[in-house]
Amino acid sequence: MCGICGMAGFAGDMREKRNVLIRMQNALEKRGPDDSGIFDHEKNCIMAHRRLAVIDPEKGKQPVTRTYMGEKYTIVYNGELYNTKELRSELLALGAVFETDCDTEVVLWGYILMKEEFLLKCNGIFAFGIWEHMGKRLFLARDRMGVKPLFYAETESGLVFSSDVNSLLENEEVPHETDIKGLSEIILLAPGRTPGYGIFRTVRELKRAEYAVYDRNGLRKTIYWKLKAKPHTDNYVQTAECVRFLVEDAVKRQLVSDVPLGTFLSGGLDSSIISSVAASEYKKQGKVLDTFSLDYKSNDIYFKESRFQPTSDTEYIDVMAEYLGSSSHKTILDTPKLAAALVPAMEARGMAAMGDIDSSMLLFCNDIRRTVTVALSGECSDEIFGGYPWYRDETIRMSEGFPWAQSTSYRQSFLRDELSELINGREYVDSAYRATIEQADKLEGESVTDSRTREMMLLNIDWFMQNLLDRKDRMSMYSSLEVRVPFCDYRIAEYLYNVPWEYKDYRNYEKGLLREAMKGYLPDKILWRKKSPYPKTHNPAYFLAVSKMLRKITDDPSSPLLHIVKKSRLMELLEGSESVQWYGQLMTKPQTIAFFVQLDAWLRRYNVKLKI
Repeated sequence: MCGICGMAGFAGDMREKRNVLIRMQNALEKRGPDDSGIFDHEKNCIMAHRRLAVIDPEKGKQPVTRTYMGEKYTIVYNGELYNTKELRSELLALGAVFETDCDTEVVLWGYILMKEEFLLKCNGIFAFGIWEHMGKRLFLARDRMGVKPLFYAETESGLVFSSDVNSLLENEEVPHETDIKGLSEIILLAPGRTPGYGIFRTVRELKRAEYAVYDRNGLRKTIYWKLKAKPHTDNYVQTAECVRFLVEDAVKRQLVSDVPLGTFLSGGLDSSIISSVAASEYKKQGKVLDTFSLDYKSNDIYFKESRFQPTSDTEYIDVMAEYLGSSSHKTILDTPKLAAALVPAMEARGMAAMGDIDSSMLLFCNDIRRTVTVALSGECSDEIFGGYPWYRDETIRMSEGFPWAQSTSYRQSFLRDELSELINGREYVDSAYRATIEQADKLEGESVTDSRTREMMLLNIDWFMQNLLDRKDRMSMYSSLEVRVPFCDYRIAEYLYNVPWEYKDYRNYEKGLLREAMKGYLPDKILWRKKSPYPKTHNPAYFLAVSKMLRKITDDPSSPLLHIVKKSRLMELLEGSESVQWYGQLMTKPQTIAFFVQLDAWLRRYNVKLKI
C-alpha cells in the first residue's frame, strides 16, 4: 500500500511546481515510509509516490513508465490486486512485457492494452493515476467498493490529486475553506460524508467504482460498475455453498504478501471467520498465524450489557485464539492514551469523526505494526449480509431516512442561530438519503421486503460502510499498516445483492446464512454468538477526560468551535442528562463530546475559514 499525488494542467509548466509536489509527497510519508519516487519531467503532468513495500520489495519502486506502440504511460498506484496471477497471464498473451512481480505493472499494462475496460477485470482495492505522455491525458480510478481513497481539486492551474486531504492542502491553490454545504456535512452527517464530497470547499473524492479523465477538454467522470438486480436461482443449500466458496476464496487471495501478515480478532463472527480460514491456510504451510485483539483497561469492571452489546469480547477472544492455535497479541488501552490520541486521529482522517472509535483504532494499528505489515479485518460483513438491527427490525427497516442518523434536529440545535437559519437540515439529510435509494437496481414484481433490502444494502455500502472504510484506511495507513477487508470482495457484494432476505436471515438469526455457510470453521460458542459491535471503553474516566477537554475549549473565547456552535448547547451536553445517539450506537454522549473536541482541533489545525 502506498500514497500517491500529482498535478496536471495545460495553462503553464507543471515542472515549476516541483517543490509543491514534494510537500504533497512528504505529507504522505506515513502511508509509505519505505521508499519514494517522483515523475517530474513532463510539462503538463508531475506525479509522486510514497511506498509501503508488500509485494516484490526489491523491484516495486514507483512511478513506473512503460512504452507501447509509440506511446509512453506512467503510473502512480496505491492498492493490491488479488487476481494478479490470472491477469498477468491474460496480459502476457496480449503482448505485455513484465519487468517486476508487482501488481502495479499489471495495472499499467492492463490500462495500456484495454484502457478503462480493464477495471472490470480487477479484483482488488486500489486508487491510481496514469499519464499518457503523447495523448496528454490523465486517467484516475478507484476500486469498486471504495476501500482506497483518491481526492482531487480543480484549481486555476489544472487538477491536483492525492490519496489524502492533508496532502492536497499542501498545495496553496487548494483553499483551507469550507462553506454551508461543508458545514452541513460536518454537523448533520459526520462522520459520514456524501459520496464524492471532501468537506473542504473545493475538495472532491472519486466515488467508489468511478474513473475520471482529465485533458484539455476538462474533467469527465464515469461510474464503471454498479450492483445489478438479477433473479436468484440457487436454492438455499446452493446459496450457502456459494457463500462459503466466495468467503474462503476472498480470504485466501488476500493472504498473499512478501512481508509479515496477521488478522484482527475480536471474538465476533466476522473476524473469527477470517482468522480461521487464514489459520487453516497457514497450518498447511507449517506457519502460525498472528492474531490481534483489543480491549480497554477496567472494562471488566465497568462493562454494562446493552441491546447492541450483550456480552464483552474478552472471553470469546481467548476461546477463538485457543481454537486457532494462533500467536495471540492483545492491546489494552487506557483513558489517558485514548484521549490524547483524539487529535492525531483527527489528523489521520483529515476531519472530525468518531472520537475514541477512531483514536482506539489508531493506537491499535500502531501496536499491530510492531509485529506485522499487513492485516486482514472483518469490516463490511454486516452491511452485505444484513447483520445490523436496521436490517432485521421490520419497523426500522421500512422507516424512511438513514437508520443510523435519526438525530438531525438534535444535531442542528448545536449550530449558532445565524448559521442554522441558512440550513434546512431535514431536507439536506433526506435528499441525500433519497438520492441513494433511487439508484438501487430492482426487479419488477419483487416483494416489498426484497426491494427494501436492496435499498438498505446500497445505503449501507455507500454511507455506513464508507465511513468504516475511511476510518480503517486512515488509521491503519497513518500507522504504516496495510489492512485488507475480505468481505469487501465485490463478488460477494454482487452475489448477496440478489440473495433473498429469507436466506440471509436464515433461522431468523442475524447473518444466519453466513453462519450456516461457514460451519466447521468456528466452535459453536463463536458461530452462534450474538452480534457484538466494535468495542468501546466503558470507563467513566474517559467521559471525565473528554469532558475536561471540551470545557477547556468552551472557556476559551478565541476557540474557533464557538464561531460555529453555541456555547450554551455544549454546556448542556456536558452537564445535562440527555444522551442522544449522534451516529447510531457507535456514538453516544462520550463520543459526541469527543467529536466536538476533534472539530475544534480540525478548525485550528487547518485554520479553516467558513466562506458563506
